[in-house]
Amino acid sequence: MRQFSEQITMSTSGRKLYDITPDVLQLTKKSAIQTGLLTLYIQHTSASLLINENYDADVLVDMEAFFNRLVPDGDKLFIHTVEGPDDMPAHVRSALTQTSLSIPIVQGRPALGQWQGIFLYEHRHLAASRRVILHAIGD
Repeated sequence: MRQFSEQITMSTSGRKLYDITPDVLQLTKKSAIQTGLLTLYIQHTSASLLINENYDADVLVDMEAFFNRLVPDGDKLFIHTVEGPDDMPAHVRSALTQTSLSIPIVQGRPALGQWQGIFLYEHRHLAASRRVILHAIGD
């Protein structure tokens, strides 16, 4: 059994979903693991990871509209506003989504469904540098 680990560093330009599927596919191929498990982990508390549809861009727009309604910026409920009105909502969004993903590796590729893509979901409005650790284990 082999292991492979690599870091994806991404510069975001503000709140939205960023498709990292091509980076994940490239690094999974680089790992040379044919059958195993891929784990992705984001090292931040105001960004997250999602598997979602990557065919119709309207899905990403609708996801953001939903989260804007669910966790609005500047909500009077929040007292943690040190970094601005999107600070605590970013942490809540991260808690409601995922900081890690586990995906089987089959025939050297992440076993994603036909329309699935892997997204880094930036929850802050300002640009940021985000790190995602990719770890693959298998044969």
